[in-house]
Amino acid sequence: MLFVPLPFVAAAFLAVLFASIVRRDEAQAGNRAFLTLIAACAVQSALMGLRWGYGVEAIRSVMPIVAAALPPLVYASFGSLTAPSTTHRPPIAWMHLVPACVVGSLVAFWRQPIDATLIAIDFGYAAALLWVARSGPDGLRHARLEVGLSAYRALQLAAAALVASALIDAFIAWDVAWTHGAHAAQVISVADLIGLFALGYAASVAGKSRPESEPVAAPQTTPLIDNQEDHAVLATIDDLMRTQKLFRDANLNLDRLARKAGMPARRISMAINQLTTRNVSQYVNDHRIAAACDLLKTTSLAVTTIMFDVGFQTKSNFNREFRRVTGTNPSDWRTQSGSVSGDEHRNADLSDCGTTPSRVS
Repeated sequence: MLFVPLPFVAAAFLAVLFASIVRRDEAQAGNRAFLTLIAACAVQSALMGLRWGYGVEAIRSVMPIVAAALPPLVYASFGSLTAPSTTHRPPIAWMHLVPACVVGSLVAFWRQPIDATLIAIDFGYAAALLWVARSGPDGLRHARLEVGLSAYRALQLAAAALVASALIDAFIAWDVAWTHGAHAAQVISVADLIGLFALGYAASVAGKSRPESEPVAAPQTTPLIDNQEDHAVLATIDDLMRTQKLFRDANLNLDRLARKAGMPARRISMAINQLTTRNVSQYVNDHRIAAACDLLKTTSLAVTTIMFDVGFQTKSNFNREFRRVTGTNPSDWRTQSGSVSGDEHRNADLSDCGTTPSRVS
Protein backbone atom coordinates (compact mmCIF):
# COMPACT_ATOMS: atom_id res chain seq x y z
CA MET A 1 0.00 0.00 0.00
CA LEU A 2 1.37 3.42 -0.97
CA PHE A 3 2.35 5.53 2.05
CA VAL A 4 1.03 9.10 1.90
CA PRO A 5 2.61 11.38 4.54
CA LEU A 6 0.28 13.76 6.38
CA PRO A 7 2.04 16.87 5.00
CA PHE A 8 0.94 15.75 1.51
CA VAL A 9 -2.65 15.77 2.77
CA ALA A 10 -2.20 19.37 3.91
CA ALA A 11 -0.54 20.28 0.59
CA ALA A 12 -3.43 18.77 -1.37
CA PHE A 13 -6.00 20.62 0.71
CA LEU A 14 -4.18 23.94 0.25
CA ALA A 15 -3.88 23.34 -3.50
CA VAL A 16 -7.64 22.74 -3.71
CA LEU A 17 -8.25 25.87 -1.64
CA PHE A 18 -6.00 27.90 -3.96
CA ALA A 19 -7.79 26.59 -7.06
CA SER A 20 -11.25 27.26 -5.60
CA ILE A 21 -10.39 30.88 -4.83
CA VAL A 22 -9.05 31.43 -8.35
CA ARG A 23 -12.08 29.71 -9.86
CA ARG A 24 -14.41 32.02 -7.95
CA ASP A 25 -12.64 34.98 -9.60
CA GLU A 26 -11.28 36.17 -6.28
CA ALA A 27 -7.74 36.46 -7.65
CA GLN A 28 -8.02 40.23 -7.95
CA ALA A 29 -5.03 42.42 -7.18
CA GLY A 30 -5.93 42.76 -3.50
CA ASN A 31 -6.00 38.99 -3.01
CA ARG A 32 -2.70 38.12 -4.68
CA ALA A 33 -0.71 38.33 -1.46
CA PHE A 34 -3.08 35.89 0.23
CA LEU A 35 -3.02 33.57 -2.79
CA THR A 36 0.78 33.65 -2.77
CA LEU A 37 0.74 32.76 0.92
CA ILE A 38 -1.58 29.78 0.35
CA ALA A 39 0.62 28.56 -2.53
CA ALA A 40 3.77 28.91 -0.41
CA CYS A 41 2.16 26.93 2.43
CA ALA A 42 1.27 24.18 -0.05
CA VAL A 43 4.83 24.08 -1.41
CA GLN A 44 6.37 23.92 2.06
CA SER A 45 3.98 21.17 3.09
CA ALA A 46 4.87 19.12 0.01
CA LEU A 47 8.59 19.62 0.69
CA MET A 48 8.15 18.39 4.25
CA GLY A 49 6.29 15.35 2.97
CA LEU A 50 9.18 14.51 0.65
CA ARG A 51 11.81 15.11 3.32
CA TRP A 52 10.24 13.39 6.32
CA GLY A 53 7.92 10.96 4.55
CA TYR A 54 10.25 9.63 1.85
CA GLY A 55 13.67 10.74 3.11
CA VAL A 56 14.51 12.93 0.09
CA GLU A 57 17.66 14.68 1.32
CA ALA A 58 18.17 16.82 -1.79
CA ILE A 59 15.51 19.32 -0.68
CA ARG A 60 17.00 20.03 2.74
CA SER A 61 18.60 23.19 1.44
CA VAL A 62 15.33 24.54 0.05
CA MET A 63 13.08 23.98 3.05
CA PRO A 64 14.67 26.55 5.42
CA ILE A 65 14.50 29.25 2.74
CA VAL A 66 10.79 28.64 2.10
CA ALA A 67 10.20 28.52 5.87
CA ALA A 68 11.92 31.91 6.24
CA ALA A 69 9.76 33.40 3.47
CA LEU A 70 6.44 32.37 5.04
CA PRO A 71 6.28 34.79 8.03
CA PRO A 72 7.00 37.87 5.86
CA LEU A 73 4.30 36.66 3.42
CA VAL A 74 1.85 36.37 6.30
CA TYR A 75 2.66 39.89 7.48
CA ALA A 76 2.52 41.34 3.96
CA SER A 77 -0.86 39.69 3.34
CA PHE A 78 -2.51 41.13 6.41
CA GLY A 79 -0.60 44.38 5.93
CA SER A 80 -2.52 44.85 2.69
CA LEU A 81 -5.64 45.24 4.84
CA THR A 82 -4.08 47.95 7.01
CA ALA A 83 -1.86 50.03 4.68
CA PRO A 84 -3.16 53.57 4.11
CA SER A 85 -2.54 53.23 0.37
CA THR A 86 -2.07 50.23 -1.89
CA THR A 87 -0.33 52.29 -4.53
CA HIS A 88 2.38 53.99 -2.44
CA ARG A 89 4.12 51.21 -0.56
CA PRO A 90 7.06 52.37 1.55
CA PRO A 91 10.55 51.22 0.54
CA ILE A 92 10.77 49.31 3.82
CA ALA A 93 8.43 46.71 2.29
CA TRP A 94 11.46 45.29 0.48
CA MET A 95 12.97 44.56 3.88
CA HIS A 96 10.66 41.55 4.09
CA LEU A 97 12.96 39.82 1.61
CA VAL A 98 15.80 39.94 4.13
CA PRO A 99 14.81 36.84 6.19
CA ALA A 100 14.84 34.50 3.17
CA CYS A 101 18.11 36.04 1.93
CA VAL A 102 19.76 35.66 5.33
CA VAL A 103 18.67 32.04 5.68
CA GLY A 104 19.74 31.34 2.10
CA SER A 105 23.20 32.65 2.97
CA LEU A 106 23.32 30.52 6.09
CA VAL A 107 22.35 27.44 4.07
CA ALA A 108 25.26 28.11 1.73
CA PHE A 109 27.95 29.08 4.24
CA TRP A 110 27.04 28.36 7.87
CA ARG A 111 24.21 25.96 8.69
CA GLN A 112 24.56 25.85 12.45
CA PRO A 113 22.45 28.95 13.35
CA ILE A 114 19.65 28.22 10.84
CA ASP A 115 17.25 26.79 13.44
CA ALA A 116 17.73 29.70 15.84
CA THR A 117 17.30 32.17 12.98
CA LEU A 118 14.01 30.58 11.86
CA ILE A 119 12.70 30.63 15.43
CA ALA A 120 13.60 34.32 15.73
CA ILE A 121 11.88 35.10 12.41
CA ASP A 122 8.68 33.33 13.48
CA PHE A 123 8.57 35.05 16.86
CA GLY A 124 9.43 38.43 15.34
CA TYR A 125 6.66 38.37 12.75
CA ALA A 126 4.17 36.95 15.25
CA ALA A 127 4.91 39.95 17.47
CA ALA A 128 4.47 42.26 14.47
CA LEU A 129 1.06 40.73 13.70
CA LEU A 130 -0.02 41.09 17.32
CA TRP A 131 1.05 44.74 17.16
CA VAL A 132 -1.22 45.17 14.14
CA ALA A 133 -4.02 43.40 16.05
CA ARG A 134 -3.80 45.86 18.94
CA SER A 135 -6.15 48.25 17.09
CA GLY A 136 -8.90 45.64 16.92
CA PRO A 137 -11.04 44.91 13.83
CA ASP A 138 -11.14 48.61 12.92
CA GLY A 139 -7.40 48.49 12.30
CA LEU A 140 -8.08 46.39 9.17
CA ARG A 141 -9.31 49.49 7.37
CA HIS A 142 -9.28 47.89 3.90
CA ALA A 143 -11.33 44.86 4.96
CA ARG A 144 -15.00 44.74 3.98
CA LEU A 145 -17.00 45.69 7.06
CA GLU A 146 -19.33 42.71 6.56
CA VAL A 147 -16.50 40.33 7.50
CA GLY A 148 -14.17 42.64 9.41
CA LEU A 149 -14.38 40.55 12.57
CA SER A 150 -13.63 37.34 10.65
CA ALA A 151 -10.55 38.94 9.09
CA TYR A 152 -9.42 40.08 12.52
CA ARG A 153 -9.79 36.57 13.94
CA ALA A 154 -7.84 35.24 10.96
CA LEU A 155 -5.07 37.70 11.84
CA GLN A 156 -4.98 36.38 15.40
CA LEU A 157 -4.96 32.78 14.12
CA ALA A 158 -2.02 33.55 11.83
CA ALA A 159 -0.06 35.05 14.72
CA ALA A 160 -0.80 31.99 16.85
CA ALA A 161 0.32 29.70 14.01
CA LEU A 162 3.67 31.51 13.78
CA VAL A 163 4.20 31.21 17.54
CA ALA A 164 3.36 27.50 17.33
CA SER A 165 5.78 27.10 14.43
CA ALA A 166 8.58 28.69 16.46
CA LEU A 167 7.91 26.42 19.42
CA ILE A 168 7.83 23.35 17.17
CA ASP A 169 11.11 24.35 15.52
CA ALA A 170 12.64 24.73 18.98
CA PHE A 171 11.45 21.26 19.98
CA ILE A 172 12.76 19.69 16.78
CA ALA A 173 16.15 21.38 17.25
CA TRP A 174 16.29 19.95 20.76
CA ASP A 175 15.16 16.51 19.55
CA VAL A 176 17.82 16.39 16.83
CA ALA A 177 20.52 17.48 19.29
CA TRP A 178 19.62 15.07 22.08
CA THR A 179 17.88 12.08 20.49
CA HIS A 180 19.19 12.36 16.92
CA GLY A 181 15.71 13.23 15.66
CA ALA A 182 13.89 10.22 17.09
CA HIS A 183 10.59 12.11 17.30
CA ALA A 184 11.10 14.75 14.62
CA ALA A 185 9.25 13.00 11.79
CA GLN A 186 6.10 12.37 13.84
CA VAL A 187 6.03 15.87 15.31
CA ILE A 188 6.57 17.54 11.96
CA SER A 189 3.89 15.48 10.25
CA VAL A 190 1.20 16.43 12.76
CA ALA A 191 2.37 19.98 13.39
CA ASP A 192 2.71 20.72 9.70
CA LEU A 193 -0.80 19.48 9.00
CA ILE A 194 -2.18 21.79 11.70
CA GLY A 195 0.11 24.82 11.33
CA LEU A 196 0.15 25.20 7.57
CA PHE A 197 -3.56 24.42 7.40
CA ALA A 198 -4.15 27.19 9.95
CA LEU A 199 -2.11 29.68 7.90
CA GLY A 200 -3.86 28.67 4.68
CA TYR A 201 -7.29 28.92 6.27
CA ALA A 202 -6.46 32.33 7.78
CA ALA A 203 -5.28 33.54 4.38
CA SER A 204 -8.44 32.34 2.65
CA VAL A 205 -10.72 34.00 5.23
CA ALA A 206 -8.84 37.29 5.24
CA GLY A 207 -8.49 37.30 1.44
CA LYS A 208 -12.26 37.22 1.06
CA SER A 209 -12.48 40.44 3.06
CA ARG A 210 -10.81 42.42 0.27
CA PRO A 211 -13.29 44.68 -1.52
CA GLU A 212 -13.35 45.18 -5.26
CA SER A 213 -10.76 47.72 -6.31
CA GLU A 214 -11.69 51.33 -6.83
CA PRO A 215 -9.73 54.47 -7.72
CA VAL A 216 -7.65 55.68 -4.81
CA ALA A 217 -8.67 59.13 -3.66
CA ALA A 218 -6.26 61.83 -2.61
CA PRO A 219 -5.01 61.56 0.98
CA GLN A 220 -7.32 63.06 3.59
CA THR A 221 -6.35 66.54 4.69
CA THR A 222 -9.25 67.14 7.07
CA PRO A 223 -7.81 68.03 10.50
CA LEU A 224 -8.58 65.82 13.45
CA ILE A 225 -11.67 66.80 15.39
CA ASP A 226 -11.47 67.23 19.12
CA ASN A 227 -12.71 64.30 21.19
CA GLN A 228 -15.63 66.37 22.53
CA GLU A 229 -17.09 66.44 19.04
CA ASP A 230 -17.49 62.65 18.77
CA HIS A 231 -21.26 63.13 18.72
CA ALA A 232 -20.99 65.38 15.68
CA VAL A 233 -18.82 62.82 13.90
CA LEU A 234 -21.26 60.01 14.64
CA ALA A 235 -24.21 62.18 13.63
CA THR A 236 -22.55 62.71 10.25
CA ILE A 237 -22.04 58.97 9.77
CA ASP A 238 -25.59 58.22 10.90
CA ASP A 239 -26.90 60.72 8.38
CA LEU A 240 -24.89 59.08 5.57
CA MET A 241 -26.31 55.71 6.57
CA ARG A 242 -29.88 57.01 6.56
CA THR A 243 -29.81 59.25 3.48
CA GLN A 244 -27.29 57.56 1.19
CA LYS A 245 -27.76 54.00 2.49
CA LEU A 246 -24.00 53.44 2.49
CA PHE A 247 -24.46 50.16 4.33
CA ARG A 248 -25.88 48.66 1.12
CA ASP A 249 -22.40 48.81 -0.45
CA ALA A 250 -21.20 45.22 0.00
CA ASN A 251 -17.59 46.39 -0.50
CA LEU A 252 -17.79 49.15 2.10
CA ASN A 253 -14.71 49.39 4.29
CA LEU A 254 -13.43 51.96 6.74
CA ASP A 255 -11.40 53.82 4.13
CA ARG A 256 -14.38 54.18 1.77
CA LEU A 257 -16.56 55.35 4.63
CA ALA A 258 -13.93 57.94 5.57
CA ARG A 259 -13.80 59.29 2.00
CA LYS A 260 -17.57 59.61 1.89
CA ALA A 261 -17.62 61.43 5.21
CA GLY A 262 -14.61 63.62 4.41
CA MET A 263 -12.86 62.89 7.69
CA PRO A 264 -10.02 60.64 8.89
CA ALA A 265 -10.78 56.95 9.28
CA ARG A 266 -9.27 56.89 12.75
CA ARG A 267 -11.57 59.71 13.86
CA ILE A 268 -14.64 57.77 12.69
CA SER A 269 -13.45 54.62 14.40
CA MET A 270 -12.86 56.40 17.71
CA ALA A 271 -16.27 58.09 17.67
CA ILE A 272 -18.12 54.86 16.91
CA ASN A 273 -16.13 52.88 19.48
CA GLN A 274 -16.70 55.41 22.26
CA LEU A 275 -20.35 56.25 21.66
CA THR A 276 -21.79 52.91 20.54
CA THR A 277 -19.42 50.47 22.28
CA ARG A 278 -19.19 48.70 18.90
CA ASN A 279 -16.48 48.48 16.29
CA VAL A 280 -17.13 49.95 12.85
CA SER A 281 -17.97 46.56 11.36
CA GLN A 282 -20.64 45.88 13.97
CA TYR A 283 -22.01 49.42 13.65
CA VAL A 284 -22.48 49.11 9.87
CA ASN A 285 -23.88 45.60 10.19
CA ASP A 286 -26.37 46.90 12.77
CA HIS A 287 -27.71 49.26 10.10
CA ARG A 288 -27.85 46.39 7.62
CA ILE A 289 -29.75 44.18 10.03
CA ALA A 290 -32.15 47.03 10.87
CA ALA A 291 -32.89 47.44 7.16
CA ALA A 292 -33.28 43.66 6.80
CA CYS A 293 -35.77 43.58 9.68
CA ASP A 294 -37.74 46.34 7.99
CA LEU A 295 -37.92 44.37 4.74
CA LEU A 296 -38.70 41.10 6.50
CA LYS A 297 -41.58 42.73 8.33
CA THR A 298 -43.06 44.73 5.49
CA THR A 299 -42.43 42.71 2.33
CA SER A 300 -42.65 39.15 1.10
CA LEU A 301 -39.18 39.22 -0.45
CA ALA A 302 -37.08 36.08 -0.07
CA VAL A 303 -34.54 36.15 2.73
CA THR A 304 -31.68 35.75 0.24
CA THR A 305 -32.92 38.72 -1.78
CA ILE A 306 -33.08 40.84 1.36
CA MET A 307 -29.60 39.67 2.35
CA PHE A 308 -28.08 41.02 -0.86
CA ASP A 309 -30.21 44.17 -0.80
CA VAL A 310 -28.89 45.30 2.58
CA GLY A 311 -25.23 44.69 1.74
CA PHE A 312 -24.36 41.15 2.79
CA GLN A 313 -22.69 38.77 0.35
CA THR A 314 -22.82 35.44 2.16
CA LYS A 315 -25.66 33.75 4.01
CA SER A 316 -23.39 32.62 6.84
CA ASN A 317 -22.33 36.20 7.65
CA PHE A 318 -25.91 37.45 7.35
CA ASN A 319 -27.28 34.77 9.67
CA ARG A 320 -24.46 35.26 12.19
CA GLU A 321 -24.94 39.03 12.37
CA PHE A 322 -28.73 38.73 12.39
CA ARG A 323 -28.55 36.36 15.36
CA ARG A 324 -26.07 38.67 17.14
CA VAL A 325 -28.49 41.57 16.86
CA THR A 326 -31.88 39.88 17.27
CA GLY A 327 -31.08 36.60 19.00
CA THR A 328 -32.81 34.56 16.31
CA ASN A 329 -32.62 33.77 12.59
CA PRO A 330 -34.30 35.84 9.83
CA SER A 331 -37.09 33.35 9.10
CA ASP A 332 -38.11 33.00 12.73
CA TRP A 333 -37.92 36.76 13.25
CA ARG A 334 -40.26 37.33 10.30
CA THR A 335 -42.75 34.84 11.74
CA GLN A 336 -42.60 36.31 15.24
CA SER A 337 -42.84 39.94 14.12
CA GLY A 338 -45.83 39.52 11.83
CA SER A 339 -46.19 41.78 8.79
CA VAL A 340 -47.52 45.22 7.93
CA SER A 341 -48.65 46.65 4.67
CA GLY A 342 -48.62 49.93 2.84
CA ASP A 343 -45.88 52.47 3.43
CA GLU A 344 -45.50 51.93 7.17
CA HIS A 345 -42.06 50.42 6.64
CA ARG A 346 -40.71 53.63 5.14
CA ASN A 347 -40.53 55.13 8.63
CA ALA A 348 -39.58 51.94 10.43
CA ASP A 349 -37.57 52.53 13.59
CA LEU A 350 -34.08 51.04 13.76
CA SER A 351 -34.88 49.64 17.17
CA ASP A 352 -37.43 47.25 15.64
CA CYS A 353 -34.66 44.64 15.49
CA GLY A 354 -33.78 45.04 19.12
CA THR A 355 -30.85 47.41 18.54
CA THR A 356 -30.14 51.04 17.84
CA PRO A 357 -27.03 51.44 15.65
CA SER A 358 -25.95 54.62 17.40
CA ARG A 359 -26.59 56.62 20.55
CA VAL A 360 -26.89 59.91 18.75
CA SER A 361 -30.29 61.54 19.19
